[in-house]
Amino acid sequence: MLRMAADSGTTDIVATPHADLEYTFSPEMIRLRVEELTAATGGVPRIYEGCDFHLTFDNIQDAVANPAKYTINHKRYLMVEFSDMIIFQNTGEIFDRMMAAGIVPVITHPERNQLLQQRMGTLEKWAANGCLIQLTAQSLLGRFGKTARRFSLELLDRGLAHFVASDAHDTKHRPPVLSDAYRWTVDHYSQGLAERLFVTNPRAAIEGLPLAETGEEAVGRRRAWYQFWGARE
Repeated sequence: MLRMAADSGTTDIVATPHADLEYTFSPEMIRLRVEELTAATGGVPRIYEGCDFHLTFDNIQDAVANPAKYTINHKRYLMVEFSDMIIFQNTGEIFDRMMAAGIVPVITHPERNQLLQQRMGTLEKWAANGCLIQLTAQSLLGRFGKTARRFSLELLDRGLAHFVASDAHDTKHRPPVLSDAYRWTVDHYSQGLAERLFVTNPRAAIEGLPLAETGEEAVGRRRAWYQFWGARE
């Protein structure tokens, strides 16, 4: 998977094992595995530690007490994955606690969550309060279905998407390839937006820096239909 990512142009990748009720999150074990993979691949692409964080009571308490434990590269950005079954009414308050502790929640693949698909206003409110949103690359290409793709486009059009990630699980069905989605974003939106979603913002997350001030290129603007058909593959 790492060789496939490197061959498609990825220079940096975040390993995101789950931190939930099913899987025990072990930073020590993750560190050892990252060291093994780095040695096996010669450090290309560069691998950073992180996790897919679920909002369980113990997780929340531990993250607030130990902010760098779960975050990307042990800096400030935390990838939060929501359950498909329930969205807590006090989620906004939970996010406020995290941000007060120096953690920036990054809501992962809301376009693939049926509950979040019905809560555009809530996502807008969370984003206005400082949360960020990450889309899955294959959602843009329609590989998770029409609804996920349509919701992804709406988030882009509203300027509510901050990152695009592979969310890779294997080499065939969910591969670690971003190049196709990058080209699609350039063709259907702009080079500036593609750079922000795939390069600039992810680099800031890895380094633990604030995202750059958004300019006109950060707001999704789909081209007219006649330009769609003329876009390169």
